[in-house]
Amino acid sequence: MRTTVSRHRSAHVRNLGILAHVDAGKTTVTERMLFLTGATHKRGEVHEGTTVTDFDSQERDRGITIFAAAVSCEWNGHRLTVIDTPGHVDFSDEVERSLRVLDGAVAVFDAVAGVEPQSESVWRRADRYGVPRIAFVNKMDRAGADFDAAVASIRERLHPVPLAVQLPIGDESEFTGVVDLVRMRALVWQADGLSERPIPAALAELASHRRRALEEAVAERHTAALDEFVDRSKLSAQTLTAALRELTLGGEIVVVLCGAAYRDRGIEPLLDAVVAYLPAPRDRAPSGGIGPVADPTEPLAALVFKVQATATGRLTFVRLYTGVLRKGDTVSDVGAGRRERVARVLRVQADRHVEVDGAVAGDIVALVGPKAAVGATLAAPHAPVLLEPPTVADPVVSVAVEPKVNADAQRLRLALTRLADEDSSLVVRTDAETGQTLLSGLGELHLEVAVEKIRRDRGIGVTVGRPQVAYRETVLRGVSGMTYRHVKQDGGSGQWAHIVFDVEPLDGADPGAEGMEFRSTVVGGRVPAEFVRAVAAGCRDALAAGPLGDHPVTGVRITLTDGMTHVKDSSELAFRTAARLGVRDALRASVMRLLEPIVEVTVTVPEEFVGAVLGDLAARRGRVAGSTTRTGAVVVTAIVPLAELFGYATRLRSRTQGRGEFTTRPVGYALA
Repeated sequence: MRTTVSRHRSAHVRNLGILAHVDAGKTTVTERMLFLTGATHKRGEVHEGTTVTDFDSQERDRGITIFAAAVSCEWNGHRLTVIDTPGHVDFSDEVERSLRVLDGAVAVFDAVAGVEPQSESVWRRADRYGVPRIAFVNKMDRAGADFDAAVASIRERLHPVPLAVQLPIGDESEFTGVVDLVRMRALVWQADGLSERPIPAALAELASHRRRALEEAVAERHTAALDEFVDRSKLSAQTLTAALRELTLGGEIVVVLCGAAYRDRGIEPLLDAVVAYLPAPRDRAPSGGIGPVADPTEPLAALVFKVQATATGRLTFVRLYTGVLRKGDTVSDVGAGRRERVARVLRVQADRHVEVDGAVAGDIVALVGPKAAVGATLAAPHAPVLLEPPTVADPVVSVAVEPKVNADAQRLRLALTRLADEDSSLVVRTDAETGQTLLSGLGELHLEVAVEKIRRDRGIGVTVGRPQVAYRETVLRGVSGMTYRHVKQDGGSGQWAHIVFDVEPLDGADPGAEGMEFRSTVVGGRVPAEFVRAVAAGCRDALAAGPLGDHPVTGVRITLTDGMTHVKDSSELAFRTAARLGVRDALRASVMRLLEPIVEVTVTVPEEFVGAVLGDLAARRGRVAGSTTRTGAVVVTAIVPLAELFGYATRLRSRTQGRGEFTTRPVGYALA
């Protein structure tokens, strides 16, 4: 099936993500959106394995979202491209890549639990990319649901200004609708669907009070709204809507709605809110120095944010920021320095594809033909531009992977290479000492899914070793005035470089500091600028493998204080080599320590099992950070070394009779 290039104007397009903690109901929200917009003709259910966005066999078996899936639908004359993102921390890189190309997002929260650990994590990522959000408090029909408490947790834990534009009608199982505080009407869902009614008398006074508070909060932050509020002592629905939109786009407030997606309650107003408050592509600021965003008359600039291998070939998912892209066009992969031809352009509906003639600025589509990697920029050959790629998380867990049959060794290597191509947070390398192939990722589940994908999709028998965490090394006490001279003569021009430098911990005595800081205090031109840059590159080379166990070195500051050059034999290569070898010597002379990854663990258990859980966490070198009571259960938060959590799911189930659950969130590194 083929359609023509989209005729939607940029103002009538919304590219949004659905973000949430695992089990908050975001996939159900997405499925209800697709059903109500007519994109699907049957409600997809997570527990039945019939969802559109969770189409992978592992997603359906496990009942969780693993891979970000894009779907398109229409609502009130607007085309919505919705990306359902994973909620589990092990797949946070999928969320990161999606946020890089989205214009807005719907953050879904559980009405009982409120803000949960992964909710915080994805919220911070959205903050980093400046993605405007609205919030949807889901599962209002659950026992213990509390809309006001959920809104308060958003304010307290995420620190935005949440403005509720709805008031729930009914509690828990009696939740039947909402009061729309913007238009002051009641929306009630029954067996025959949604109906609009007057506000129930029992809620009239509260609704009037909440509307007044909403008007005052908006008037405090919006000039035009303030003028109308002063003149008329109230705001019209039109002014309130326009002000809420501008404040949302500016990141000053977060509009909050509520509902129960599983029971089809609250989705229509949520779709209306997406159109009313979230940005169109043209509303976002330019990216990476390109021209006006979503301008089809500008040269092409598109970012690759996902790669997927399918039975029919490789799909390259791109977001177009400017220009037009058509089937048969030749594009430039700017970073790789090569040109590629676009064989097909596809509008994606999860695992189904509709071929189109082309795409315009603001579109998210899949391409057949280009072999570009995740983070690559595809641009017009005559106007190359480089867009900022999404951040890639460093892997923290590794396993050895070997074929059960030696004849499958080559097939396994190819399968691992393709996996790493699809998922940039997976790293494949060969252990220099053992010769084993190591697969590294963001967690046990992440690696489990990757290995199972090889087994299912490639039919390769695989044996997997015990998980090992990815350690780092850091400097506790460095060296000053370290001198290194590199001299090499082997005929012709030689290599000559002389450097003097200091090595010290980054940020003083803080062992948890990450990264490397390089600076130069050389004066008088004793080391030319191009050689200083070469020294910095050599320092980075040296920090790739530390003296304690060839782990990457982090949390270090290196200062180039002096140096000398040779009139004939000095070069960038010589100074880079001198820095690499000199820093390695300096690290061996420094006091070094291992760092191990640590995570924040949030355990939810019935009260009678709290003692057993605390004892087990202490045995795992855990440090309890706090606990709260919630609806008959206790939520314990602790900081635990990642290495101590292997097999924790099984232990927790056995100690709580299967009634305990936990989530994790990486928080950095600490001294081992």
